[in-house]
Amino acid sequence: MKPDHGQLIYEGKAKRIFQTDQDDRVLVEFKNDATAFNALKRADLKGKGKMNCQISAYLFEVLQAEAVPTHYLSQVDDCWMIAQRVEIIPLEVVVRNIAAGSLCRETPIKEGEELSPPLLDLYFKDDELGDPLITEARIAKLGLISSDQRLEIENLSFRVNILLKNFLKRLDLILVDFKLEFGINKNGQLLVSDEISPDTCRIWDQRILDPKKRILDKDRFRQDLGGVVDAYGEVLKRIQGAFSNDRTCS
Repeated sequence: MKPDHGQLIYEGKAKRIFQTDQDDRVLVEFKNDATAFNALKRADLKGKGKMNCQISAYLFEVLQAEAVPTHYLSQVDDCWMIAQRVEIIPLEVVVRNIAAGSLCRETPIKEGEELSPPLLDLYFKDDELGDPLITEARIAKLGLISSDQRLEIENLSFRVNILLKNFLKRLDLILVDFKLEFGINKNGQLLVSDEISPDTCRIWDQRILDPKKRILDKDRFRQDLGGVVDAYGEVLKRIQGAFSNDRTCS
């Protein structure tokens, strides 16, 4: 059942953002839409929105437990969460632990190569331009963020990487890389925002050696491997198991 909400504020590829009766809060609805290649490839995958919402909620809780500031407040329904209203910074932050995807297409680095230390890439969030890789000088030229904010974003991103990588490792899941977005709330605080899910992370099953079968993320859709919903469900099942065990032991 859909929670009561106000007007639609924004609709993206995978989520809708709605007003609430509180100016500093929004309702976020996770959709079943799957997109790839800047939305040139599309599909409706039943159950995807529900799983991404639940996975994101759990992972935001993992971060918040370690004092990482996020926009997440609570999950209110299978596909809905309440979050702080933020102004999204038009940057996508990608942290890479293992070479995959665009890094291997754009450089001589081979897929599967471990990156130590992890590599952080910044992209200008603009669909019409294809979300291009952006330099520090271009960020300054466009006035997107201050140098202090950029450093804060990078430091937070590396911290998030350590926390998520260690948490998922306990579940025999390998965090290959992931994308973060950041927003600024009404108090001027920088918050990890958007979502953290198999739509925004590359996750491999450590228990499987086959390079195709081990994929548990959106690459299954990008590469026409099938089993997208089952893969997301496996990630959710392991995360739920970890939370259940933690609460049992506490």
